[in-house]
Amino acid sequence: MKKLLLLPLLLASPIYADITSSISSSVKLEVAAPGTTADRIGNSYSVSGTGVNTTDGTTAGSVGGLGAVTNGINAYTPITASQLTDGESFNYTVSHTTGDTIATSLTTGEVSPFGDLTSTSGGTATNLAGTVDNHVITLTAGSAGTTATGSYVTSVTVD
Repeated sequence: MKKLLLLPLLLASPIYADITSSISSSVKLEVAAPGTTADRIGNSYSVSGTGVNTTDGTTAGSVGGLGAVTNGINAYTPITASQLTDGESFNYTVSHTTGDTIATSLTTGEVSPFGDLTSTSGGTATNLAGTVDNHVITLTAGSAGTTATGSYVTSVTVD
């Protein structure tokens, strides 16, 4: 009988495992930079009509339009329209948009005076703070345009 009781004890072997534990804490403080986005408005010209005579002041039948470009602006030739036949129906439409001038000398931080600008001011770090002390995270909100992020991560791996 004694031999049978020892057999299970001899078959049992030790179990080994690798256990890894990791704890990390961090604080991230950000202050937004100022920025500007600019969309340039381009030049455009459109004309349509029926039952009209047109002239640019020199040439009859001229429909006007856009000419040579200087600093992003096309030269514009306006036209004059008059009713082709007295008493007859007519319609006439003209549309002209002068585009934004492209600045030729800007210094760092300047933006061309385009028609569609969006600017944001930079953040101010006033009062912005963060600390980690023995995995205790403390964050203090800053002024406008700031972000404070705290992170505490614990992981356990068993192989």
